[in-house]
Amino acid sequence: MTHVVIIGGGPGGYEAALVASRIGADVTIIERDGWGGSTVLTDCVPSKTLIATSELLTEVATAAELGVELPAHAQADLAAVNSRVLELAQAQSDDIAERLTSAGVTLIRGTARVESPGLVQVSTAEGESRIEASGILIATGASPRTVAQALPDGERVFTWEQIYALDERPEHLIVVGSGVTGAEFASAYSTMGIDVTLISSRDQVLPGEDSDAAALIEDVFTRHGMTVLGNSRMESVVREGDDVVVTLTDGRTIIGSHCLLALGSIPNTQDLGLESVGVRTDESGFVIVDKVSRTSVPGIYAAGDCTGVFMLASVAAQQGRIAMAHVLGDAVNPLNLEVVASNVFTTPEIATVGLTEQQIQDRGFLVDVAMLPLAANARAKMQGIHDGFVKLFARQGVGTIIGGVVVGPHASELIHPVALAVTASLTADQFAETFTVYPSLSGSIGEAARHLHRYS
Repeated sequence: MTHVVIIGGGPGGYEAALVASRIGADVTIIERDGWGGSTVLTDCVPSKTLIATSELLTEVATAAELGVELPAHAQADLAAVNSRVLELAQAQSDDIAERLTSAGVTLIRGTARVESPGLVQVSTAEGESRIEASGILIATGASPRTVAQALPDGERVFTWEQIYALDERPEHLIVVGSGVTGAEFASAYSTMGIDVTLISSRDQVLPGEDSDAAALIEDVFTRHGMTVLGNSRMESVVREGDDVVVTLTDGRTIIGSHCLLALGSIPNTQDLGLESVGVRTDESGFVIVDKVSRTSVPGIYAAGDCTGVFMLASVAAQQGRIAMAHVLGDAVNPLNLEVVASNVFTTPEIATVGLTEQQIQDRGFLVDVAMLPLAANARAKMQGIHDGFVKLFARQGVGTIIGGVVVGPHASELIHPVALAVTASLTADQFAETFTVYPSLSGSIGEAARHLHRYS
């Protein structure tokens, strides 16, 4: 029986373990911190649980518009919210451990180091051992990036992994970094009624997202009371008593009660023995892999955030599944990043799939574009939804849908039919002929597809 050793118990690791076990391999998975990894314990699951509370408060804020009378002021008990966040994350971790155990996977809590393409050294509280392997998967994830001039203390200055220690409402939260993580947390805390300042080094928040979507989100942020400082770089963050002082490179200072650092991620690839066995990494330490998750060393694969390919839990899981299929001789479909659906969990959400408008321009593709505001949608009117849109891109001539953007409540759910269209290379006309429910928000997706029809 083939023995697979997986280092890391996040989505890239545990999904790979489940696939390998189903195929018939003997699987050992080694995890340092807890099953589900940072995705479940300190990152994706906790942050989206926090955001669920902010979404509820958003709905409460529209109650009067829908004719419902509620008490004058509703606010979140942050200590209770964070307690629920951590309890839910642990419950999810326990569920993953149970799934792995039920699948016959051997679980080891400890650290690991690759000694050779067929041998892994494992360190646990009980001591050290060595495990022979016919295939090794590195799925060790990434950690919040910090810098010397802005060190977190876990009390007033936080990384996104530490923020759940808050048991009091910040008087003024400064968020440094306006990428996905920074924007999501800024949105959530602002929606909870907390005074938030978002520091963005670019001229627009969410610089990696669709420009129309990012502009709408920034407009919503500012309309709802958030202070957004564009083209502003953090020089330092220091704590002065109960205050946090953020100094910008142009000399300005912002004083708040708390600060969240969202400065990106660094891969957890140190002390794994990768260099000694010849596994190539880039200048930032990310493991270099191909589209079937192979590293530069035969028999050693990598998946998830430690590869820096596309830092999403869904992509990590798919990389892990692909790696196991390749190791064990099953059918393999190489990773195709052009069909990945992703979501930014701001209020409203931004969901995207396929090629972005910038990628389309860079490749010189001729496309038809349809963009419809959700405010014109009957269901949106009923629900008091004012902000959002649907945008579709179709290749001229062939008419295939090659990309799409949905901005609105639960856009993460609405993007799925667009993802199916992109993955299956459906034409705009085929997409338009698919029935949608009336009234529904998804009706705007069908309507956008109809707008892409070219009359002969």
